[in-house]
Amino acid sequence: MNIALLTCEKLPNLLETDQLLIPALAKHNIVAKAVIWDDKTINWQDFDVLIFRNTWDYYEKQEEFDVWLQKIEKLDIKTLNSIAIINQNKHKFYLRELQKGGFTILPTVFIEKTDDLDILKIIPKHWKKAVIKPAYSAGSYQTSVFEVQETDKINQEYQSIASKKELLLQEFIPEIQTLGETSFVFFNKKFSHAVNKKPVDGEFRIQVQFGGKYQLVTPSEILIRKAQEIVNTFSEDLLYARVDGIIIENELHLMEIECLEPDLYFNLAKGSMDKFVNSILELIKNPELKIKNPETIN
Repeated sequence: MNIALLTCEKLPNLLETDQLLIPALAKHNIVAKAVIWDDKTINWQDFDVLIFRNTWDYYEKQEEFDVWLQKIEKLDIKTLNSIAIINQNKHKFYLRELQKGGFTILPTVFIEKTDDLDILKIIPKHWKKAVIKPAYSAGSYQTSVFEVQETDKINQEYQSIASKKELLLQEFIPEIQTLGETSFVFFNKKFSHAVNKKPVDGEFRIQVQFGGKYQLVTPSEILIRKAQEIVNTFSEDLLYARVDGIIIENELHLMEIECLEPDLYFNLAKGSMDKFVNSILELIKNPELKIKNPETIN
């Protein structure tokens, strides 16, 4: 069986920790290789399954990525997670549906495309500080934090983006700088591990490229159950999902649920890669997924 571990031009050989998936899968008679998703020379029908891992430029190539997803779907090549899940998850307006379903999300205003962006008209009166970013984005791309009195400046900076993309306007929660963000990682809808990520002093972005500090943590059973309830909203199989939020007074305030290309922190959680590989095997062997030649794996 041949599997493509999808990555991007910036990481042609995958993230260092994800590279270890190749020998781990080889033990089960699976040939896995790193493949750049927008490499025009690839014959995608050479692969039985595509697994999204480090496609960390998809939001910079929005139209191209959407066309590529349509191509893979038409070719009927199986992907993990599925194309339907990817299409749902790549655009963060899914948070609105989760909020309607009763889940606690960060206070958010969902802004449709507009040629007349006026943040002062739509920002709640009690907000003092806010974060703005495209709904089709990741890794703090085109993300800004601002004081309410700076709305004129933000209107000018984001008008051209707003005319092409939907935006999220979120209240800035100061606890992100003290409590950090906690990620709950699930494989095949089963909880695996959790990681807390804190920004450096004076920063609000928790990503490691901005100096963020990551630490394995053990959440309470209550919090794990709350994250599990979010994961369970998906009716389809999920090879992986990462529930990100801020924990304030034992309540999970959802920031996002990553089902497209999240870092899964294999390096921080001992045994997590084995769990991930076992989840791949479980799904490949599931007859409902209709993977070709599942009998070749061991």
